[in-house]
Amino acid sequence: MTVLPPRLPPRDSGDAWVEAPDGKRYWGRYGAAGLLVHAEAGVLLQHRAEWSHFGGTWGLPGGARHEGESAVAGAVREAGEEAGVPAELLQLAFTSTFDLGFWSYVTVVVRATSPFTPTIGDAESLELRWVPLDEVDSLPLHPGFAASWPALRARLDERSRVVVDAANVIGSRPDGWWRDRVGAAERLIGRLTALAEHGVADGGARGDGGGADRRWPRFDVVIEGRAKDARGTDPADSPALTGGLVRLVRAEGSGDDAIVATVADPFPGETTVVTADRELTARVEELGARVRGPRWILELLDALDEPGR
Repeated sequence: MTVLPPRLPPRDSGDAWVEAPDGKRYWGRYGAAGLLVHAEAGVLLQHRAEWSHFGGTWGLPGGARHEGESAVAGAVREAGEEAGVPAELLQLAFTSTFDLGFWSYVTVVVRATSPFTPTIGDAESLELRWVPLDEVDSLPLHPGFAASWPALRARLDERSRVVVDAANVIGSRPDGWWRDRVGAAERLIGRLTALAEHGVADGGARGDGGGADRRWPRFDVVIEGRAKDARGTDPADSPALTGGLVRLVRAEGSGDDAIVATVADPFPGETTVVTADRELTARVEELGARVRGPRWILELLDALDEPGR
């Protein structure tokens, strides 16, 4: 018996098939995106309705992107519509793109900051379930998700942190910062907050390049002396998905000592320190941190000012 799809709401212009040269079809005129939510309970998976493409398999909530919509926005929107996933309880980790040139699918990986119960929001799901990582492979998976799952799983626990020597970065450009150290620090913090929202090229937190994919490291900004009174955006007021990714560290004494203490503070991932100070470089490298000069972070910040970013 043929299973007919239920009556669905009006389609967006992106809700259309794209045909490959070999005749295969892919859903989403502007590409598609899915949300992989990782929590203590496992990952959130969707049992796809029988009438859908690869119906009956398990995969990620997601779907076609709207015209001009980013992959992150599309994945979060679709997951909210299909599975009741609350954006305010998520934090961005990284993206992974399957790109055919004429069509792409972006997996947006997020971490749940608090437990939540998913709810079926439309006719595209038979079931929503938190699946322990070791049990994912036992399910009949959507072919695309099955192919990408091993690499995605291997990265779920990745963390990265960028510790910024604010005084050193600010002092690397003679823009009059000495007349208003607090103001200069707040401008840097504001730009770093924008970078935290945008993310950096995957691999960029390590300084070894990266393509279209992005990751979202935590930024620890160490401020000292007169700049110690600088303020930033309260994590509670930060945009959903990136709240808490910029943390201010106010040095009570030496800024270098505060940076070393920050690096020494246990962190479950890699740490990059941004400074040009040679003595500080030697101290943090002894602790296992990578070091990048101020030019690296300034180029990332300047790129945000380019048209279309």
